[in-house]
Amino acid sequence: MAAEKPPTDHYGPVDVDLKDRTTAVVLAWLWPGAGHLYQGRYAKAILFMVCILGTFFFGLHMGNGHVVYASWNKYDRRLPYLCQIGVGLPALPALVQAVQVSRGKDTFFKSFMVPPKNVDPDNRDELAKWNEKLSYKFDLGTVFTMIAGLLNVLVIYDAGCGPVFVVPDARADKPPPDEKEPGK
Repeated sequence: MAAEKPPTDHYGPVDVDLKDRTTAVVLAWLWPGAGHLYQGRYAKAILFMVCILGTFFFGLHMGNGHVVYASWNKYDRRLPYLCQIGVGLPALPALVQAVQVSRGKDTFFKSFMVPPKNVDPDNRDELAKWNEKLSYKFDLGTVFTMIAGLLNVLVIYDAGCGPVFVVPDARADKPPPDEKEPGK
């Protein structure tokens, strides 16, 4: 009797056309899921857009637009922004606002993503007021936006390198050498 062939409708490595990987990576950083749209992987693109942007904007809303800001002064080094910038364009207004503040110019969008004023350990500053007013929501909103940025780093990797599969060893389908097939 001839051995049966394994079914061909199995899950496993799939040949994916990643197109131009650099373009896909840049698009994936600019807008979560855009790199996958470019590659024609629509289900993943929608999933990533909804999950990552939903998480980011939920956290931003929770913190009244104050949890995402760029600040590198002596008393306030906003390290969470290094994670938040992973989301791409949705986090870039914070950089624009920081530049406007550093130049002494009026900010866009009122106080949205504007760094706090008077950050000085000797004074009660605006950041302390935000924390008092928002309570745990300030920290939780910061965490949500950071997680969104870090998740998008994984999405960027997927857009640039493609899906990751563990390719089974070709010998795994064959019986071990010491076993004999029935009937022989």
